[in-house]
Order: sequence, then structure tokens, then C-alpha cells
Amino acid sequence: MIAIKTANLKADRPTVQQALDRLEHEIAVARHQKHPFLKIIHGYGSTGSGGDIRIAVQRRMQELLHAGEIRSCIYGEDWSKTSEHAWQLLQAWPGLKKDPDLGRANRGITILLL
Repeated sequence: MIAIKTANLKADRPTVQQALDRLEHEIAVARHQKHPFLKIIHGYGSTGSGGDIRIAVQRRMQELLHAGEIRSCIYGEDWSKTSEHAWQLLQAWPGLKKDPDLGRANRGITILLL
């Protein structure tokens, strides 16, 4: 079974820049440790204000994707067997079907394929 390494960027309520710095660090660590996947917990602004970290982190992930620095990213709301993109990943890596966030439409996470 494949385990997804998890990185919580929102622990201790960082600034957006601190969260982005943590994202870069966690991607580097996951690569160094040869993890093919990284689950980013960035939150979604559930306090009623914000969501700034989520927006900034997802923007950065798109930049990394377009630069070829990551292979894929799936936002939590699309991390489902009904999403074609996620389904392709689940077919290639069946162990991911055991991920507790799969199918929960959790907007506070993003799955990266490094």
C-alpha cells in the first residue's frame, strides 16, 4: 500500500508567506525521502474570513505544475473516484483508494504527484 506523506501548512496559523515557505520545504523533503505523493493541508478559510493560504498555495501549485516541477495536483474537492483525473491516478496507484480524504470533497487539502 502507498502511504501519502502529509504536510500541514496551516498548523499554528502562519502568514501566507510562511505557508508558501513551508510548502517549498515539504516538497523538497518529500522528494528527498522519495515519496511519490504529498498531501498538503492548507485549510479553506472556514473561519469566515480568509482562505488566503488556500488560494496562494493552489496558485503556487499551478505554477509548479506548469513549470514541470510537479507531475500533477488534485484539489481536495476533486479528490474523488468520480473525478476523471483522480480516477486515473487511483487506477495507477490502487493503494491510494484507502486515503481517508478520498471522496470527502475536502477543499482544505490538495494531493500532489511529485
